[in-house]
Formats: sequence, structure tokens, C-alpha cells
Amino acid sequence: MKINHAILHVFDFVSCVNVYAQEELDLASKNAKRYVTSHAKKALGNMDSKRGEFAEDSMFAEELRAYFRGQRGFVDLSVQVAEFIAGELGRMEKSESADLLVLDFEDDPDTTVRAMDDEEAAAAYEARGKRYFAFMLLESKQAYMHEVGYGESGAQRVDVARHHAILPNPSQKVASFAVVESKTLSVSFCDKEREIAGERRWLIPDGLLQCSMEASSKEVFDTVARLVEEVAEEYGANSTVALSKAKAYVAENAAESDELAPWDLGEEVFEDEPLQRRFEEALAEEALPERVVVEKNVAKRVARSHKIRTDTGIDITFPAELGENPEFIEFVSGPNGLISIELKNIGSIENR
Repeated sequence: MKINHAILHVFDFVSCVNVYAQEELDLASKNAKRYVTSHAKKALGNMDSKRGEFAEDSMFAEELRAYFRGQRGFVDLSVQVAEFIAGELGRMEKSESADLLVLDFEDDPDTTVRAMDDEEAAAAYEARGKRYFAFMLLESKQAYMHEVGYGESGAQRVDVARHHAILPNPSQKVASFAVVESKTLSVSFCDKEREIAGERRWLIPDGLLQCSMEASSKEVFDTVARLVEEVAEEYGANSTVALSKAKAYVAENAAESDELAPWDLGEEVFEDEPLQRRFEEALAEEALPERVVVEKNVAKRVARSHKIRTDTGIDITFPAELGENPEFIEFVSGPNGLISIELKNIGSIENR
């Protein structure tokens, strides 16, 4: 990953002093570059990111177009973003101090996920060789630290002090951020509702970006998986087999397309027409669109395995594609209503 520009602004609502930096971060510093790069990768590969499209009259979209054309300076645009966010946060009844990290970065197509430190980010991140403008709100943490000083006698003493401006670790998720791709201006973001001036608002999509807010890939998949399980249980089918079929279908579909058609999934999972119809009704009740975007990295992560737990306390995890293959695992319902699980064709067993 190539970091083109990075700058950090400070919102200190304890001392009521905000610091808007006029120079970029020194990326020659290994600590600074490592910190910035880690957060950029996590933001780009966050499975909880919602998608959005700029409104036609979005003023921020125009500012970004001018920036990507080279008509706006990075520092000036970052200060504009910082001033808006600080102004909105300052209108909250209880404002929490934070830093705002603003970035211009590019994917490196040659970067491999194996080089990443964080396992979840590595599983979700997929290099695409694109350029992005991003900003993330780094909420300050409180932490205890040692403080070296001198006592009344003049002797050196070490005390315990509380620090109120600790940045989140590189491995931590950031709750509020946005990433905008330079060519298409496609938006991905995470945010939370805040009470600003007595009104519940989404600061990033509604206030700054002025964009729509669509469900994340993970939210879409979780909804479809829940409906599959509910329909199977309603009709007395094996919900474990049905859900593993759904995951296998998502994984196979992701190899060819980043779009998922939930109605097609129903036909693959349920063989009986009544179950297919009931599943379609459930999709309509949830108001899911005919086709939804599910990125390959999300599909691979959430659909690669299936985990079940029996009422006897036994946990079993198996590859989702094997859930419908009786050559390897089979679920048999007995006349007494109990279920037997048979694992087959096992060459060896390891303790884990």
C-alpha cells in the first residue's frame, strides 16, 4: 500500500482547543507510517462497512472531484473536513475528544495479505490497485502511565498518572470512518448515530458526505442466512444442511461475481417448491433487492466454514461445501426425533 498523503488533526473538548495541522505527517517515521498504513488497510477491508452513493447535490462530492483533478490541496481539504466534524461534535451535550486522520492512499497490487499483521484484516483485505481519499475519527482512550518527577525532598519519584489522549492501537477497529474511491466516487463507511444539538443524526453519511446508506455485505449475508434457517425450521427441514448449502452457494458465486441474487440462492438451497416460495416471501418481507453486492473477501470469510453446537455440548466445524456431501458428513433424523451425525472417510485425526 502506498500512502500519498496523511495528516492528523486534534479535537480536544477537555481544554476546548482544537489543533488543525498545517503540515502532513512525517511518513519517513516508521512508527507513523506503520500506524497510518495499518488503519488504512483495516478501513478498506472492514466487513461492516456500509455502501453509499453521493446525492446529486452533495457539495462534498464536488470538493472531492476537484481534489482528484488536482484543483484542491490535500491539507486544505483535510482542514475543511476537520472543521466540519469538530463543529458538529462540539454541539453534542457530552463531546468526546478525538483525533481525525485524513489519508490519500493507493493499493499496491503486489501486496499480499500474508504480509499483514492483523488476521481479520488479512482475511478481508483484497488489493485492487486503486486510489482512495479517506478519513477516520480516532476516539481518544484513557490509560494509566508512569510519571517521573521529584518529591518534596527533591528525591526522584515515580507516580501513576492518567492520560486522556491515547490513540487507538493499529489493531483496533475504528467506529467512524469513510473511504472514497477516486474514479467512481463509490463510498464505504462506518458510523454510529449521535445526538447532535438534541437530534439523532448520522454524522458522516448525512452531515458531511451527503450520501445514501445501504446495508453492508455482512448484514446482507446475515439476513439471508437467518431466513434460510427460519424457513428450514418452519418446514421441518434440516437447518444445518440448508445453511451449509447457502454458504457453499455464496462461496461458489463469489468466484464468478461480486453480486448475489438471493432468489437464485433459494432455488439452490431448497429442493421443494413450497420451501422456495416461502423463502421468496421472506425475502420480500425483508425488502431485500433482487441483486445485492457481496464482495469476494466477505463471501470467502463468512462462507468458508460452518460451525454447529449440539445440545449435548459438542462443537463441530466443517467446510461449508461438505455440508451437503454424504460422502464426508451426514445428518440422519431418527424415528424418536433425535439426530445422528456421521463423519466419514477420515484418514487421520489431530488434537487441536
